[in-house]
Amino acid sequence: MLLPSLKVSFASMAAALIVLGGAATSAPAAPVKNIVLVHGAWVDGSGWKPVYEILIKDGYNVAMVQVPETSFQDDVAATKRTLDLQTGPCILVGHSYGGSVITEAGMDPHVVGLVYVAAHAPDVGENESALGKRTPSILAGQKGAIEKTADGFTFLNPDDFYELFAPDLPREQAEFESRSQVLAAAKVFSTPLTAAAWKTKPSWGIVALADQIINPDLEKWYYARAHSHTTEIAGASHSVYESHPKEVAAVIEEAAQKSQN
Repeated sequence: MLLPSLKVSFASMAAALIVLGGAATSAPAAPVKNIVLVHGAWVDGSGWKPVYEILIKDGYNVAMVQVPETSFQDDVAATKRTLDLQTGPCILVGHSYGGSVITEAGMDPHVVGLVYVAAHAPDVGENESALGKRTPSILAGQKGAIEKTADGFTFLNPDDFYELFAPDLPREQAEFESRSQVLAAAKVFSTPLTAAAWKTKPSWGIVALADQIINPDLEKWYYARAHSHTTEIAGASHSVYESHPKEVAAVIEEAAQKSQN
């Protein structure tokens, strides 16, 4: 009488294991929890604070790179240094010139997805200066808006900063940022890229439709070429990450949820 019972038990166990195994293989991948933010030219990482606060509240681990803006290679190295500190896969986010930086640094194996925020996204052999001249921005037509030091570092004329870079921020905040600029070596904008991570990794792009630093049409072109998941934000200036932090954070979180861990 025991033998039939044992056969039934073994059959039941085998069926259960098959069901459990099937459930395990079909379970969705866990969302990525690490986010690395890279600022653009003339500003620093503190501008990411509104986005940072949302991401932290939503349970993400967030690090901000302070790129020195002394050379493109230095900025990529600074980003990789922060990526090396990540304990798992991450989403790499770049604003403005930071888009060029993440395009090259994004080849790092920690990176599973890219987010471009009103950013450049050149291909191998391209540089953002040449691409910007093909599709010029309002900034490009403002004589004297970009100034240069005797040793080749650039900055935005403080008198023009509010109107061009951050017209949708409180004036006092924009004026402070205009006086705390990180001067960028002119050569960072004309250094050709040697890698383009958007060719092999999923990407998301945010177009700031009122951007005067980068032509919004250039942003759209970049993202279309990269097959990025694209979001357009009406009325947003180049400082979109500060003026529209909820929308920017939502795109970053979408990238984290949809990129493979």
